[in-house]
Amino acid sequence: MTATRPSAEARRMLALRRSGGKQALASPGPCADELDELIRVAARVPDHRRVEPWRVILLEGEARHAFGERLAEICQKTARPDAAAGDIETARALPLRAPVVAVMVSSPDPDHKTPVWEQELSVGALCQNLLLAANAAGWAGVWLTEWIAYDAEVAAELGLAANERIAGFIYLGTATAAPPERPRPDIASKVTRWSAPGKSL
Repeated sequence: MTATRPSAEARRMLALRRSGGKQALASPGPCADELDELIRVAARVPDHRRVEPWRVILLEGEARHAFGERLAEICQKTARPDAAAGDIETARALPLRAPVVAVMVSSPDPDHKTPVWEQELSVGALCQNLLLAANAAGWAGVWLTEWIAYDAEVAAELGLAANERIAGFIYLGTATAAPPERPRPDIASKVTRWSAPGKSL
């Protein structure tokens, strides 16, 4: 690849980027080969010293139902001991929002000379790249966390190591509705230009 690849279409896509609605995803979703390709593309992220401090766990088909049952049990027993029946049913349905759920796992090496913070930033870039790659391939996606991203028993169910944590759940499928636009930041209020003391630009 050349150092730069000017593309008006790529800039337009980024300018209009929007997550899909979590209630507006349906089948079909990307198949196994398509998922492999999406993740391969998404993995082209900044990664200081090539630590590869992340991994992806895919939930597809019947596995989503089985995971939903475990979420319902955890919600009732551990995460939400006073959970109402509606909360438990909501937990059970979380993995069924989309035909594919990608669990994005931050897996930093705490002993590596690359700071953990930089490694964690890399998994954030992986999440964003996966959403962009999916959108470019014709799939809708949304990146969510919710309580299941922070619950220790959910992490154990997914086989996470002590140094790992969930960066998010990315739901992928076919859009059933166009996502509405939302207010965007006032960039002028977010950007400053530094100058040496006593000098002005």
